[in-house]
Amino acid sequence: MQPQQISIDDYDYPLPDSSIAAHPLRERDRCRLLVRYADGSLSDRIFTDLPELLPEGALLIYNNTRVINARLKMRKSTGAVIEVFCLEPHTPADYACNFASTDGCSWHCIVGNSKRWKEGEVSLDLTIDGQSLTLYAERVSIDGSESVVRFRWTDPEVSFSRIIESAGQIPIPPYLNRPSEESDTTDYQTVYSRIEGSVAAPTAGLHFTPALLESLDRAGIRRAEVTLHVGAGTFRPVKSETIGEHPMHGEFINVSRAIIEQLSSEERSVIAVGTTTVRTLESLYHLGCMVAQGRRPDDLPQWYPYDSDHPRLSAPEAFRALLGYMDEQGVERLIANTHIIIAPGYEFKVVDGMVTNFHQPRSTLLLLVSAFTGGDWLPMYRHALETGYRFLSYGDAQLLL
Repeated sequence: MQPQQISIDDYDYPLPDSSIAAHPLRERDRCRLLVRYADGSLSDRIFTDLPELLPEGALLIYNNTRVINARLKMRKSTGAVIEVFCLEPHTPADYACNFASTDGCSWHCIVGNSKRWKEGEVSLDLTIDGQSLTLYAERVSIDGSESVVRFRWTDPEVSFSRIIESAGQIPIPPYLNRPSEESDTTDYQTVYSRIEGSVAAPTAGLHFTPALLESLDRAGIRRAEVTLHVGAGTFRPVKSETIGEHPMHGEFINVSRAIIEQLSSEERSVIAVGTTTVRTLESLYHLGCMVAQGRRPDDLPQWYPYDSDHPRLSAPEAFRALLGYMDEQGVERLIANTHIIIAPGYEFKVVDGMVTNFHQPRSTLLLLVSAFTGGDWLPMYRHALETGYRFLSYGDAQLLL
């Protein structure tokens, strides 16, 4: 069966509200960890056991993205509240340049209460470093459920990064069925987050603590980082009957040359922290294959891994092609968008293991887990539900080997 023909009904399971964790544990690294070994056997452990569970000398790669305060509650002159949910930069399109803007910028957004805001500006009064200023927003285009919103503000000494940090709220997942709380400001960030841009956390990383990272270092586990800014599409359920009709959301990736060089020469086990890191690492392989075909590695199509004309290079060949392209361009970082969908039938080229959470029914993340386990995802999820594991973003973790 072609991946496009997969029925999403085969990736459904009953998830009671009582199994969804509304808040994280006080001690992040004391969550439960369900280990699935390559032979399909399962073991119940604690997350602090991770250093002894990883293959000797493994390379652990995580996503260093930082969640922004993407929800802005603004007001019309009539007093009506309009929620503006920032998804990704429009102008400037580069994340760093957009956040550094002091004279205005625009974003792709979802607008709440949009029927009340068809034209004109909405505003929000702020105080930053003791100085008062006003943020204004105007819808400049509408495309389906999304709008392009232009922002301007009254103090040219303040960057948009400072604006959104002060004015916005952390965008916790909708399935938590509660408003954001002050605790989410720290709970919904990984301890190693540093590159602003995500509107959702790479939640497998939420279990790590400084103490656990030190334990990994002592165990000889090497660590490296990539950046994928997680979009709101990560929460989008598959509503079509087959996944071939589901448009996969695009996400921004930014990877250093040093990581690609490591991947091109390393023979050690590569363990990805989270599905976003899996998506990044596997995308790098396919971007290298695109280079080998004479294509620019800046936008990876959804179904490219399954194309009949895919060159099927070895991983070292693909990474060498990518490094050659970077040499030609004179760049030290590869920046691209990936629309890749990883579903049963996908052949993993880079990742040997992953740390991940328990995912929503009928989601593309569950398809990825199924692909990695050879379709054997349901016994894990049944065991987790029967033995009281906590699910979704603030829930417990899995280690898949």
